[in-house]
Amino acid sequence: MIDVDSREEFKRLEKESKKFEKRVLELKDLRRKAPRLFGIPTGTKLDEMFFTVEIDEKTGKAIKKPLGGIPYLAVVNVVGVPDTGKSVLAEQFAVTQAARGYNVLFVTVESPAEFLYNALKQKAIALGYDFSKLEDNIVIIDAAKEESLRENVISLIKTMEYAVDLKHTTVTVIDSITGLYEHREMLARQIVRRIYNFLKDKRQTALLVSQKRSSQGSDTAEAAGGLAVAHIVDSTIVLDKKIISTKWDENTYGLPLGSVIRTLRIDGCRMSGHDSDPWIFDINEFGLIEIKEKLSEFIRKQKKK
Repeated sequence: MIDVDSREEFKRLEKESKKFEKRVLELKDLRRKAPRLFGIPTGTKLDEMFFTVEIDEKTGKAIKKPLGGIPYLAVVNVVGVPDTGKSVLAEQFAVTQAARGYNVLFVTVESPAEFLYNALKQKAIALGYDFSKLEDNIVIIDAAKEESLRENVISLIKTMEYAVDLKHTTVTVIDSITGLYEHREMLARQIVRRIYNFLKDKRQTALLVSQKRSSQGSDTAEAAGGLAVAHIVDSTIVLDKKIISTKWDENTYGLPLGSVIRTLRIDGCRMSGHDSDPWIFDINEFGLIEIKEKLSEFIRKQKKK
């Protein structure tokens, strides 16, 4: 005969077992839930730098195929020292998506909304788009002026949720996420994790701009808040610039003293393959990012000269 305590323990274990069953999945169970892997265009050569692996029908071997943009539903961190083109890339991406007919949520934390309006308009004109036809596709949350949004991540997320549901956005840009914890970096991981989970839940493809502290290496994925952002997000794009200031620099890069050389590098991506080499890029006369060639190829050409 089983005593009362034993029966209660059996029931408890049975209930626990059912709870564990829901937590443990076989890989094949995820087949239908897994998102389709394709690219969301940025309007730059980055669209060719993420790739998927497929089997060539003729040879039967694995080949790389450009994704055509950043991975769908990826949350991407864009990090760099000041004046490296982070906001330029974010704005170019937002305008490109809006021009393609997709709704974009742009959370501005640094620049008040009226100034962002002019920046986006200039990007659209430079890219050859009719701004009047795409401005309805971009919804703005002005956290630069609203301290309550910057200081309270729950309030910000609820506001973002309202905007996403209202406009049915598929793309989100936050410039910059650093502004949400600039004087309380100990909370960086908690804040970024909450926003990341929200973006995933709402199925947004997103760019998060991150600022660096002066003590951090300019070519690393580290930003204010340490590596909290880079560890949580799906991919990090590092923008950097170097001023040619020594004779050695002049000889290496083949540029005169005082010149500026800008580089871009994808520092990991857990959702797709990617080119990990540093690339040379310029911000052209119209304020657009133009990715040109690999840094190694650029230096090789200069040495030949």
